Amino acid sequence: MNSFRVVCWVVWCLGFVRAANVSSSRPAIVNIGAIFNLDSILGKVAKITLEEAVKDVNADTSILHGTKIVLTMQNSNYSGFLGMVQALRFMETDVVAIIGPQSSVVAHIISHVANELRVPLLSFAATDPTLTSLQFPFFVRTTQSDLYQMKAVAEIIDYYGWKEVIAIYVDDDYGRNGVAALDDELAARRCRISFKEGINSGTQVNRGEITSLLVKVALMQSRVIVLHAQTDYGFMVFNVARYLGMTNNGYVWIVTDWLSSLLDSASLPSETMDVLQGVLVLRQHTPDSDRKRGFVSRWNKLTGGSLGLHSYGLYAYDSVWLVARALDAFFSQGGVLSSTNYTSLGGAADKGSDLNLDAMSIFDNGTLLLNNILQSDFVGLSGRMKFEADRSLVHPAYDVLNVVGTGLRRVGYWSNYSGLSIVSPEILYAKPPNRSSANQKLYSVIWPGETLSKPRGWVFPNNGRQLRIGVPIRVSYREFVSPVKGTEMFKGFCVDVFTAALNLLPYAVPYQFVPFGDGHKNPSYTELVRLITTGYIFLVQYFDGAIGDIAIVTNRTRVVDFTQPYAASGLVVVAPFTKINSGGWAFLQPFTTLMWIVTACFFLFIGIVIWILEHRINDEFRGPPRQQIITLLWFSLSTLFFSHRENTMSGLGRFVMLLWLFVVLILTSSYTASLTSILTVQQLSSPISGIDSLKAGDEPIGYQVGSFAEHYLTEDIGISKSRLIALGTPEEYAMALKLGPKKRGGVAAIVDERPYVEIFLSSQCTFRIVGQEFTRSGWGFAFPRDSPLAEDMSTAILQLSETGDLQRIHDKWMTRSSCLDNAEIDSDRLQLKSFWGLFLICGIACFVALLLHFLQIMFQLWKSPPSEPPSSTTAWSISGRFQRFLSLIDEKEDPSRSNGRKRERSLDDQLVR
Repeated sequence: MNSFRVVCWVVWCLGFVRAANVSSSRPAIVNIGAIFNLDSILGKVAKITLEEAVKDVNADTSILHGTKIVLTMQNSNYSGFLGMVQALRFMETDVVAIIGPQSSVVAHIISHVANELRVPLLSFAATDPTLTSLQFPFFVRTTQSDLYQMKAVAEIIDYYGWKEVIAIYVDDDYGRNGVAALDDELAARRCRISFKEGINSGTQVNRGEITSLLVKVALMQSRVIVLHAQTDYGFMVFNVARYLGMTNNGYVWIVTDWLSSLLDSASLPSETMDVLQGVLVLRQHTPDSDRKRGFVSRWNKLTGGSLGLHSYGLYAYDSVWLVARALDAFFSQGGVLSSTNYTSLGGAADKGSDLNLDAMSIFDNGTLLLNNILQSDFVGLSGRMKFEADRSLVHPAYDVLNVVGTGLRRVGYWSNYSGLSIVSPEILYAKPPNRSSANQKLYSVIWPGETLSKPRGWVFPNNGRQLRIGVPIRVSYREFVSPVKGTEMFKGFCVDVFTAALNLLPYAVPYQFVPFGDGHKNPSYTELVRLITTGYIFLVQYFDGAIGDIAIVTNRTRVVDFTQPYAASGLVVVAPFTKINSGGWAFLQPFTTLMWIVTACFFLFIGIVIWILEHRINDEFRGPPRQQIITLLWFSLSTLFFSHRENTMSGLGRFVMLLWLFVVLILTSSYTASLTSILTVQQLSSPISGIDSLKAGDEPIGYQVGSFAEHYLTEDIGISKSRLIALGTPEEYAMALKLGPKKRGGVAAIVDERPYVEIFLSSQCTFRIVGQEFTRSGWGFAFPRDSPLAEDMSTAILQLSETGDLQRIHDKWMTRSSCLDNAEIDSDRLQLKSFWGLFLICGIACFVALLLHFLQIMFQLWKSPPSEPPSSTTAWSISGRFQRFLSLIDEKEDPSRSNGRKRERSLDDQLVR
């Protein structure tokens, strides 16, 4: 027992010594610094939250175990130079970490000092996405990066379907780099910034400069404006915008989180709130919690309601706790607050300066403290404080707010986990991520002008410039488009459709027609489309759009957007034809050769089947072999005219005859109709049957100059280019077809789009369309990619189609003649593929009937005793049964079984007599 007490005493002593050593390794105080603009709204909130956080840390003995944090604050006043000076002052006092700054500009400068002296720099408000660990390894962002905020803005723009935006920003690191991130995110969604310009970041806000900028914006097409600025600059922009009428209906303003921080912290006068009505605002999302609600209540008591708490204040509070927990882990790992004099300055230190540069030192264990900061994982007032591999906080999320009345109304959330949602991100984190477009939702927004209707997001720019609409100068088929002599206008089917669609738009479209082509031959429509996106003259886009008979084909849709097709089109083959006289053998033409053969075989087959089914019970199908063959053939052929005199007595035979007579009825009806058509209607024939016969041959083929038919025939069909002959006018078409493929300049057929062919055939009655249309496309108007005008014009074209105006325009320009009657040559002969179903059903019925008939005979064979005693050999037994089977097939059925049928037949004969 005494020995046990001695052991316990020794263990207690060792533990006491260890605790004393641990306590001795922890200093009484630890100096940390804070640099931010104390006079700003954000700085005023941050000052209070930092002080309260230090009090809470020092009051919690479970964190630093007696070590106290001493916080020293310095004012940077948004100046990078002053921020650097204050940071150097901190280095004279052996601070182990610096909290701040709030400005990204200052953070860029101070981060160089932190890197040199190995002091972690924790910023709760510097959101510039270019502040990365690659360049600044000792910079730690304890808030969300603008990379995520701009991703949220881009997803909002994409959600509402806007394609172009205007970006206004403060011209410093914070503004430029934030907008650059927005540009990248928009490009990933096929959207873009059509115009961006910065505001001078000087200390004085120049109203004249902002006015000039907004006047320039008002003359542009886009009405979606993203404002990424700071408080003073932002409010000046809104004041000038209201003066210019840019906060009314039709405009969209999306503002980053600087505005929400201000509105959360201060109550603004009603005049200021009126300017902001309908604005969309982002705010860093901080999840609700009991601890957060408790701190908010405590905050209200501290400030008396005179100053509100914003999200950056919560991040500032958590930054102090982050340093405290990292220091606790640092001391637990044996870390010591030691430093080494910074000798890199050499003799450059100014002895007479207020800055004691010689006193600056490098934090020896700064890297260890930095690693503990990055490895921290706890839940603070702003949410979970944990860093990803790229040093960004986990679960970046934003509230999407709408300025309505005197405050902010939440219309949804954005999170990097699942995009836009009306459900809190904390709920979505428990589910699998779903970023599908159907899952992206926001509540309705009250837009500027107090409207719930989503703004279109663009108008035609009011800068005096008209849209340059390219119009081809056609040499042939001028019904579609042609210039009006003595004017700059055009006329034709395509022009009328374009102007009719423009008249249905809810806004005016200033435009001018620009001719394209030399007037001697049809221009290349592919080149016309290309100039919409790649052609420029004096830095101005050559064409803002193109109208005309422009076919919508794949290679063109890769560079421009087309409207809804206003005319159906497709490639067809035109060839000469010859008239076919009926002749003495015209009665054979309704059926093809194969159809005749199959039909004849089935007549014979049905006769055989009926003979088998009726032979045992029907005397009309019995007799000498010669008589039975004649009966079989006569019965088969007589069914063609429904004049067979032989009666069917078996049920299976009647079933087969019922189906066969139905087949015969269909065949004779079809034959009669086809023969009537052949004898009464003029028949046409052409050596060309369609595109397949053209491809298989080696004869020359004509196509229209400038048409996409050349590319299609060579690239898609695989026809040699040497076989193609370019033709420009309908007269050239007719001449080439008349010459034929044997003569120079002649062609076997012409491949062109159906609308051209219909006009050509309206005056040329000696040619016809052969085969079927082998491509399906249409004509549309071309505009630059993602042009909103293309979408609105498509809607207008659909309205023209629904009201019948499109057809009326077509009838006005497209004349028809009798030559178009029966224009397409195709075979009228009836083929087996049209009747194979009937033959199949009849064949199956015959097979089933024969199967049942033979099963009946087999059953009778098994049931009846053999006529001779069975032999001892198996071979004789099998041979005997087979002979018995054949005899049953040929023998007359027992009269006792067919007595009823015979009586019925005798009664029928008496009635006939």
